[in-house]
Amino acid sequence: MRKRRRHQRSARLRESSGRTKSVGQLEKGSHSAIMKKLRFLVSLHTGENDFQLAQAQSAEDTARKLGIDAEIAYADDDAVNQSTQLLKAIQSPAESRPDAIVVEPVGGTALPQVARAACRAGIGWAALNRKPDYLSELRRSATTPVFAVSSDHAEIGRIQGRQFEALLPAGGSVLYIEGPSGSPSAQSRTSGMLETKPANIQVAMLKARWTEESALRAVRSWLKLATSQGSSVDLIAAQDDSMAMGARKAFQEISNEAERSRWLKLPFTGCDGLPSTGQAWVREKWLAATIFIPPLTGQAMETLAKALQDGTQPLEHSLTMSYSIPPVESLVPRKR
Repeated sequence: MRKRRRHQRSARLRESSGRTKSVGQLEKGSHSAIMKKLRFLVSLHTGENDFQLAQAQSAEDTARKLGIDAEIAYADDDAVNQSTQLLKAIQSPAESRPDAIVVEPVGGTALPQVARAACRAGIGWAALNRKPDYLSELRRSATTPVFAVSSDHAEIGRIQGRQFEALLPAGGSVLYIEGPSGSPSAQSRTSGMLETKPANIQVAMLKARWTEESALRAVRSWLKLATSQGSSVDLIAAQDDSMAMGARKAFQEISNEAERSRWLKLPFTGCDGLPSTGQAWVREKWLAATIFIPPLTGQAMETLAKALQDGTQPLEHSLTMSYSIPPVESLVPRKR
């Protein structure tokens, strides 16, 4: 049932590299006359991740609410591809250029050259989940809004560390699945987690790429190592709900029934906490806990639309709030 829901959702929102989806053309709210039919380009990592699909849905919903046009483009987790897509849009004829770009950069640099090109072309720029060094410089001369909106990734990590303490009050060992090495979001979540986890909880780390399949492969490879056979793990955690579920799938493949059961009885935790995925998996007991992270695209689009209307510069960088599901104080410690 879960896979069918995800398939249906992915089929609705996923686009291949270089292709875009136009939304906001049917439902026009009271803002449409004021907005003069603004056109936004929303550039996201991939259509293979629940949070990225939620970002796309948030963009669609906001476009309909504001009566603007939005194109959603996926970069297939490729920074060069993302840069090429954006530059093509920026360099297109004036009548087909976007009024603003909302981008969640794939790489760690937050696309400084592309941002400068957008500002020179009079295109607004909103970076998601980054605090780029170039923002202040661009804002001094930009004629359009330039700003960033981020999840508070360090606080997300701190919440996860508190979840570990609640689930393992006597201490123990966590197998922790991180996002990619070059991801500032992943690095901040790890730092926050290490800041709040108790000293009596040890953490072994694996790397994956924010998808269920990448975590499945990472845990499969780990299980083949001799060191994993004798390891004592008390909790499986991931920086993303889909990666937590990929880890579960890897343990479900273990042929020895007793060994498989031992792994699957451990608590699994993740992040994102979307209603149809992470929160549903908590209710179904597939996850012991998750962390709700609100999508950012809608907030960025509303800020852009208002700033373009008012001719103002928004706050340079703002953070969204996240929280544990269930609340940390209500988590049930793991039974040994």
